Amino acid sequence: MGSYLVLLAPSANRVYAGAADVLAAAELEITHPGTVSVEPTVLAGVEYLALEADRVDPAVVAGQSASLALFERLGELLRPLELANPDWLDDDLVTIQKYPGKTNEQFTRLLTNVTLAAVRREPGPREVLDPLAGRGTTLLTAWSMGHDGFGVEADPKAVEAMSAFLKTYLRRKRYKHTAATTPVRREGRAIGKRFDATLRLPDRRELVLATFTGDARDSGALWGRRKFDAIITDAPYGVVHGASQAGGKRDRSPAGLLAEAVPVWAGQLRPGGALGLSWNTHGLTRENLASMMAAEGLEVMDEGPWLRFSHRVDSAIQRDLMVGVKPL
Repeated sequence: MGSYLVLLAPSANRVYAGAADVLAAAELEITHPGTVSVEPTVLAGVEYLALEADRVDPAVVAGQSASLALFERLGELLRPLELANPDWLDDDLVTIQKYPGKTNEQFTRLLTNVTLAAVRREPGPREVLDPLAGRGTTLLTAWSMGHDGFGVEADPKAVEAMSAFLKTYLRRKRYKHTAATTPVRREGRAIGKRFDATLRLPDRRELVLATFTGDARDSGALWGRRKFDAIITDAPYGVVHGASQAGGKRDRSPAGLLAEAVPVWAGQLRPGGALGLSWNTHGLTRENLASMMAAEGLEVMDEGPWLRFSHRVDSAIQRDLMVGVKPL
């Protein structure tokens, strides 16, 4: 049995208003194989995560949302262990864009990590869908991790902004790529646009990204027969933006949107795939969301570390996450 200490990035404390250590501990317990326990601890006035495990996997620790350094604990001494960056792309792909309503990139990484850890399919690259894609934080996070990203976004301007950013980024980095926006027609009628990009890195498989303009509740119709390994999305909080209802009204809670969308999204999962959602619990209780997922045949991850992700974002937002898995 090994004893290790994980030092968290200082920025995490600003993101989660003091809950960073608890969230990071739950994330690590879920994603790190062979974990016996993970607990926040303080050593010589410095905060760490104390990890007890059969063996440590530095690649998994390096891929956590807030890890900065890893040490093996040898009595009173600490031996640093190298954390090689497991990502395929530089972190500025995700961090450069700043705009109102953007989900924090560290939390997006956490949500992506725990959702992918719940997938019960054979190991390998994943196809990740975000049906509330915005300007693509989740899709670009998936790319950074070596997965393909697919999306649906109701705001055409957001898709245009993502397209413009990604084209400029790939060109400046001198990556071999293609990127284009095309109109989408169904039964002779224009229904929106689609942005497609491919990236070819040396000695890597080709990465694919594609996003439709359209309503999240129409995701199944837009993507047709295509199924996904994981669906990962951050539901509207009703603060910067809300969810659209019929007649153009804005629903200030996620309840109405998710009641209509969860059945659609569950149907887009491959067997063994996982649906990971974050949402504001002031507008929808955990019990009600779990019931929505269970009604669609998803197994809700609802015990142990899965119950330790609730945290305060601000006075109007108490954010939590939930993951449901489609049976094989």
